[in-house]
Amino acid sequence: MRPLLFALHLFGLAVFADGQETIIPSQSEVVARLADTRIKESSGLARSSRHEGIFWTMNDSGGEPCVFAIDLKGRTRAKVRVADAVNFDWEDIASGLDENNQPVLYVGDIGDNFHVRPTVQIYRIPEPKIAAEGVIVAETVSAASVHWHVTYPGGPKNAEALLVHPKTRRIHVLTKSADGRSGLYAFPEGRDVLGLADTGSENHKKPVLLEKLADLTFSGHQRTGKRPSDDLQCTGAAFSPDGTHMVASTYSSLYEWPLLGGKSMAEALALRPLRLVPDLLRQLEAVTYDADGSTLWLTSEHLPTPLVRVKR
Repeated sequence: MRPLLFALHLFGLAVFADGQETIIPSQSEVVARLADTRIKESSGLARSSRHEGIFWTMNDSGGEPCVFAIDLKGRTRAKVRVADAVNFDWEDIASGLDENNQPVLYVGDIGDNFHVRPTVQIYRIPEPKIAAEGVIVAETVSAASVHWHVTYPGGPKNAEALLVHPKTRRIHVLTKSADGRSGLYAFPEGRDVLGLADTGSENHKKPVLLEKLADLTFSGHQRTGKRPSDDLQCTGAAFSPDGTHMVASTYSSLYEWPLLGGKSMAEALALRPLRLVPDLLRQLEAVTYDADGSTLWLTSEHLPTPLVRVKR
């Protein structure tokens, strides 16, 4: 079993162009298989801002409105029910710091396969503390959640990627489509978004109308065991810890853009991205950066759920 649990795959020895993207060499390693079979549709991944070596994940649509903390051995270290939340179609999770520099988690209830939801929801809770190693994990309930009702200009859209910029704390959503055309949207800049949020059971605040920042298109590359259509659909995204890069996942690839040089988001995302082709995943569903801003962590739906580290 050891080769299966700690598989190593090396892609290439040199950088080479492939269509509109540049593939760079990378190593994929299955660090752990999650022991908790309740995590059967892991659809998002976020590195903890509070505990080193801890990640947060959650299940896809219809699951319990709960987030799970996992460690590098694949053990569940916390199960937390998000207060005043419903899992209609949870698709991604992000971590960050709030306006008081306290660790928080954001959960994106942003899936809308049939483009029928008049609003989608984003929840924020204080990042919970976790149990010590070897302690039986009991389910707990989070502190009161803040949640936003969100709409898009032009009508409903499907999305599986939630990003929160580490410097500005601005919330972003990257949409998903079968033809590869995605849009990056964000909360209005310069507005008090907390003033637009609901807390507890209050649900009377005006929905947040997102701003469109950029268009981007995924090319749909062929690779062994994957269809070109798998590479068209965005399944997750994250900003690097210093905010200088953005990575997006499809079912089969990773794409990364630099966000330097004073360029707008639209200008940055119009440039040719780097492409990584991680192995060892049946269906790539989520991506997040490690603290070094270079290593990437991935997970996937289906049991046994893997936790994969990608080094370039």
